[in-house]
Amino acid sequence: MHGLHRRIITRLLAGFAILSALIGSAVVYFDLEAVDDRVVHLGEAAAAEFLRDNHAALARPDAGALTPDFVRAVETLLESNHFVIVEIYDAGQKALIERSRPGYHDVEVALDRSPHRFPDGMASYYTKHLVHGSLYLQMITPIRDDRGSVVAFFEGIYEVDAMTMADIRRGVVHSLAIVIIAVLATSILLYPVILSLNRNLFLHAERLLRANLEMLEVLGSAIAKRDSDTDTHNYRVTWYAVRLAESVGLDRIMMQRLIKGAFLHDVGKIGISDNILLKPGKLTPEEFSTMQQHVALGLDIIGQSEWLSEAGDVVRYHHEKYDGSGYLNGLAGEAIPLVARIFAIVDVFDALTSKRPYKEPMPLAQAIDILSEGAGRHFDPDLLARFRAMAPALLEESGTLGHDGMRAALQRMTQHYFFA
Repeated sequence: MHGLHRRIITRLLAGFAILSALIGSAVVYFDLEAVDDRVVHLGEAAAAEFLRDNHAALARPDAGALTPDFVRAVETLLESNHFVIVEIYDAGQKALIERSRPGYHDVEVALDRSPHRFPDGMASYYTKHLVHGSLYLQMITPIRDDRGSVVAFFEGIYEVDAMTMADIRRGVVHSLAIVIIAVLATSILLYPVILSLNRNLFLHAERLLRANLEMLEVLGSAIAKRDSDTDTHNYRVTWYAVRLAESVGLDRIMMQRLIKGAFLHDVGKIGISDNILLKPGKLTPEEFSTMQQHVALGLDIIGQSEWLSEAGDVVRYHHEKYDGSGYLNGLAGEAIPLVARIFAIVDVFDALTSKRPYKEPMPLAQAIDILSEGAGRHFDPDLLARFRAMAPALLEESGTLGHDGMRAALQRMTQHYFFA
């Protein structure tokens, strides 16, 4: 359940981050559009006032001869308003006058690099520029005479003052803060709803998984009992296999496959006749060939279930040998899947040290000697060296636990690897 909380919180945080970024970007975009309108309005108002006061001088047919009074009006505009550069062009777009405030040479140079376009129609032309952290509005407005003909152009570079810029930044930050708080509040309110829905889904999934594990145990136990009158063999080999796998750091997904494979390793024996399966003596070549078919039968059985098919590496390859002399595929060395190499060791060890209808259990020392003879031939030598060191404690522990204790211990193992 802790994993469920963690997954929901992680996903909500990811959703919070994505939504905040998307909605925040949209809000900033629209805020900046509103800021653009505000800046343009400020510049337009200042330019309109100047043009209204000096329209007569600019609308004359001989506008090329600007009076000293008009020149002083331009200079006054620079001194008393937010314009830092003013230029007047005639109808042919030839510069008549250009004035700028002291200290704004860098701004003039930066703007000169930008395309300079005169408006064709009635509307003015506007562009915004950010120079050294300050926002400037470049506007070019056509000036018309009484008949509506363009007789001149007014170009002004309007500087957005520090107070306005601060208001702009505060407005954007305020909008972003509202977005983040709203998305966060929504995520917090959604958490218990999503948790409740996921808890129900999790409980259903857990029940289904438990049912699958019970099916795994029942099916494996049924086969084990047919072979040896007891299902303790399945519990022991699974216990041994998991312990050996833990010592080599097998990951959780592979551990699940190993546990499934350990329970179902001999599931194909359901298709082998009792005369061969329970024969106390050595099998004839024909009988051994028939016995080998239990691998293919097992694969066919588990292949009908996607969940059980993950046992395939153990079912298919646990009779392969490290030197390549095993069956069905004759794989050798590390070409044999790790889970199958692990299981091959514990399967033989349990067969040697446990009682069967046709034999008594072998002493530990003798079983270890037989396993050691197979190092590099039957078994992975590195895995076998690990298991030899663990075998005495594992055998003693399995004897102490008994059937019910071993079953309970395995249930705790499956709980850890399937439900964590």
